[in-house]
Amino acid sequence: MKGWGKMSDKATAKTTIIPIGPYHPLQEEPEFFKLHVQGERVVKLEIEIGYNHRGIERLAEDLTYDQVPFLVERICGICSCSHPFACVNAIEDVGGVEVPERAKYIRMFTGELERIHSHLLWLGLAGHFLGYNTVWMWAWKYREPVLDLFELMTGNRNHYAMFKPGGVRRDFYEEDFPRAARLLDDLLRPLIMFRDVALQDPVLQARTKGVGVLTREDCVELGALGPTARASNYCIDVRKDHPYAAYDKVDWDVVCTSNGDVFDKVVVRVLEMVESAKICKQCLEKLREVDDGIDCNLKEIPPGEGMGHHEAPRGEVFHYVRSDGTNRPVRYKVRAPSFMNVPTNNRACVGYTVSDATITLAAIDPCYCCTERTAVVDADSGKQIMTWKELLRLSRQKTERLLEKYNSRMDRIWT
Repeated sequence: MKGWGKMSDKATAKTTIIPIGPYHPLQEEPEFFKLHVQGERVVKLEIEIGYNHRGIERLAEDLTYDQVPFLVERICGICSCSHPFACVNAIEDVGGVEVPERAKYIRMFTGELERIHSHLLWLGLAGHFLGYNTVWMWAWKYREPVLDLFELMTGNRNHYAMFKPGGVRRDFYEEDFPRAARLLDDLLRPLIMFRDVALQDPVLQARTKGVGVLTREDCVELGALGPTARASNYCIDVRKDHPYAAYDKVDWDVVCTSNGDVFDKVVVRVLEMVESAKICKQCLEKLREVDDGIDCNLKEIPPGEGMGHHEAPRGEVFHYVRSDGTNRPVRYKVRAPSFMNVPTNNRACVGYTVSDATITLAAIDPCYCCTERTAVVDADSGKQIMTWKELLRLSRQKTERLLEKYNSRMDRIWT
């Protein structure tokens, strides 16, 4: 599938195309970037997506509302709380459901702890991409206690299976609160260390300051989200702008910087981790006071439409659901933050060197699994030339051919 921006594959006499992907050491998932360069300077960027489309939206239509959160939790391993958070918000929006306060704080604790986990993972990879492996090892060292805390509170280090329409599946035990608070306190010291490294380290600054600049105007025009937008002084955050759960009942600040370069994207994420730790500690304090249950025992979803969002580590994730009154959605739609942030590379990479472009591509913390879309269109007219049913038919035919080939091979082996 052609992505954002249609360009010719033909290079001029002075222009060379450097492919990055779809499989590349700096990319955890398949995505294809074509850098059009003159010398070392990037003059154009072409982005192609669709290499690991999994049909999550269509699969959701065959599941019950209670099952859908388990499916969308697997859209992204690093955001395995973000999608269920938006999902249950959308389902509850259809029914006008009010969730117990205790469930709201459990949801927030899980979401903010995941933000710390995600940002530490990205910070470590960023250090690795820059050749600064000390940052990588230290960031991932302190990510381990965060995963241990997840296991303590939810039973899982990843894919927490906590969210359900109307509440959460498991309660937090108060005897675990002192250890959780201690782990959060212990985490503040390394977070402050990372903050000081980001603000003072001359190597990191030399490599990232003034690189991959994205202006505030670009963010507004392209719909950038999350730290990508906030690093350019576009201070949007759905937790503040459109509060949900109990984000309007705890004290925290939206972190914004003004330069819009790779350096500021590092700073925003490091400072956000401190704010997330602060929110988690307040959630534990509130949970000592609130005891109204963890589930409103939602029985059915009326006909209608619902929208839910959550400020994921990469930015706003948006889920839409349409109900016909049965126990399954008739339409499900997901828009992840990377779908909006990846196109900003068309502005942020152009004009910089190839080595700068690679770290700029990584600076938005892209999740390509979340971004995937597939359509078959005519390259010249842009018109769709194959329907979903036709794609499904071709997929089934290919599966049958593969099964025949496999069975034939097994027959030869056993005979």
